[in-house]
Amino acid sequence: MGNPPTIQGRLIFRNTGLNLVGQVIPFPVGLVVIPYLVRGLGVEGFGILSFAWVLLGYFGLFDLGLGRATIKFVSESLGRNEMEQLPGLVWTSLAVQLVLATGLGALAAAFVPLIVERVLHMPVSLIGEARTSFFILAFSFPVVFGSNTLRGVLEAGQRFDLVNVVKVPASISMFVLPAAALAVGWRLPGMVVLMVLARLASMGAYLWVCFRTFPVLRQRFQLAPGMLRRLMSYGGWISVSHFVGPLLIYWDRFFIGARLSVAAVGYYTAPYDMVTRLLILPTSLSSALFPAFSSMGAGGVEQGRLGQVYARSLKLILLTMSPLMAMVMVFSPHLLRLWLGPDFAEESTLVLQILCVGVLINALSTISFSLVQALGRPDLTAKFHVIELPFYAVALWFLVDANGIAGAALASTLRMLLDLVLLTAAACRLRFVMLKTLSESGLLRTTVWSVALISALFVVTFAGGTMMSQVLFSALLLVAFALAAWRIVLDRWDKDFMAGLASRLHGVWSSGK
Repeated sequence: MGNPPTIQGRLIFRNTGLNLVGQVIPFPVGLVVIPYLVRGLGVEGFGILSFAWVLLGYFGLFDLGLGRATIKFVSESLGRNEMEQLPGLVWTSLAVQLVLATGLGALAAAFVPLIVERVLHMPVSLIGEARTSFFILAFSFPVVFGSNTLRGVLEAGQRFDLVNVVKVPASISMFVLPAAALAVGWRLPGMVVLMVLARLASMGAYLWVCFRTFPVLRQRFQLAPGMLRRLMSYGGWISVSHFVGPLLIYWDRFFIGARLSVAAVGYYTAPYDMVTRLLILPTSLSSALFPAFSSMGAGGVEQGRLGQVYARSLKLILLTMSPLMAMVMVFSPHLLRLWLGPDFAEESTLVLQILCVGVLINALSTISFSLVQALGRPDLTAKFHVIELPFYAVALWFLVDANGIAGAALASTLRMLLDLVLLTAAACRLRFVMLKTLSESGLLRTTVWSVALISALFVVTFAGGTMMSQVLFSALLLVAFALAAWRIVLDRWDKDFMAGLASRLHGVWSSGK
């Protein structure tokens, strides 16, 4: 049995709850808007818009690892109450990233014609719109880098309340602005301009909040070459992960577009985006854990406590994500038919079901990923990504040729499984976490019950019957799983952990009314 959550644990509850609410709010907006965009733009046009979402949302990962390094070192400085270190650390990181983003944007712009005209298969009528849209996106890179860096400063200070005040409207705007543009007759370039302006506004908001939270940043602008060496030393390996990671996550879309068609990208992207958005709890928890793990590691927290937080986090992920993913798998044809229509239900059901398994695996990986990087071994996550890349490329090549977009989903899921095995083995091998801690936490017991639930739900699916009977039996299984988890799987520490998180979520929800 573990000890009750510490002050650090309660802070993790708070930040996880804030992140969770911040990610939940835009989700129904996307569910409503995406079908409208698919109908208005066509499958090919929606596929191009999905590229814009990827670049505006994730291209900041190509920042030489400086963003992640900034979060780590700001967390450590705040933990030691070394506020005088912040200006040199933050402004040096931001200045270098803006210069880097400008260069990368110019380089990307040079390749736009090649990508649009030679790499991606699309109707001739869309080539002009796609070319203009990609040029606009290329020159938006400084905005993406800058807003991500400033948000990271607030995350390092564990001010996830302020982060989400800015992040939620920005996330919603990525759906609402294209829909508004479509309603008044604008095409893809106009939609992309509006989304870039929204990112610029969020960057200004993050800067203002940083000034209010850390007045020392407003009082002193300082570039510190010595600090840059620290950032680059840690960020060098992070940059490898940031370069290879998006390839591992999004290479399937470009491969499908080049090997099959842009229409196939649309059939693959819609279920992919839907199911990966259900990673809201793991990503919320992981975002809160990274600065917490960094601070605990710098403060010399005993290994037992660190391992306990890690193990209980994995249990929380299994107990919440397993039922959710199992239900999506069982009812995926009905969900797709109601959401996007019969064509998507026919083309994308198997894709969605396979990706549900991958998302559950990836949810567990996020915790180990944060732990390994927070405790100073970003080289391992980078090396693991490099190992996975050729495996993934070969799997994509053969599985897409053999099974189309379902093959791409299977290749992605296998790659996620390999990632989980490598990260978990590293955490134990380096003694960041003791096997004894994992055993005593009841993690194996949790895994057995989760697998049993998924297996039972699949039996319900293959048994056939009406949809109403499937819903009824599934609900009964979920209730039985919840009761068994509460009585058999969870111990006092787990119950305090989840009660604290639920209390925080209720508080955030009530304050927002």
